[in-house]
Amino acid sequence: MDIKEIQNLIKFVAKSGASEVKLEMEDIKITIKTGSEKTETTIVQAAPMGAIQAAPIQAAPVASPVAAVEVANDTDKYITVKSPIIGTFYRRPSPDKANFVEVGSEISEGDTVCVIEAMKLFNEIESEISGKIVKVLVEDSSPVEFDQPLFLVDPS
Repeated sequence: MDIKEIQNLIKFVAKSGASEVKLEMEDIKITIKTGSEKTETTIVQAAPMGAIQAAPIQAAPVASPVAAVEVANDTDKYITVKSPIIGTFYRRPSPDKANFVEVGSEISEGDTVCVIEAMKLFNEIESEISGKIVKVLVEDSSPVEFDQPLFLVDPS
């Protein structure tokens, strides 16, 4: 059994939803355990001289909890303005007009920050907070989902 066949087996087991699969053949034993965080595979193969080799293989990358914490700490001080509806996001009222807000713009509660088109209706999205726009998270004319982050605002 070559590495490509083992990788295909790992993918198949992961998609099947099985929690553990053991495969034993003449010269090789494979155990694949899947869990909520990672898939672990152990291969035991008889070497030509009778020695046994065991090699754990990571089938799925697992995010480091430290990296996730660092990312969260960078944006903790900012408030996210989220989309209240599904539609198409526009940063300006019409193609010949200026953007409602730019990075660095000061906004007040009730200011229009963008327009979202849904079923041929253009809905002005108003800020519920006051602060400074730190980042625009969506490209102009892009589809957005309900509750999708649109802007990061520094309230201080």
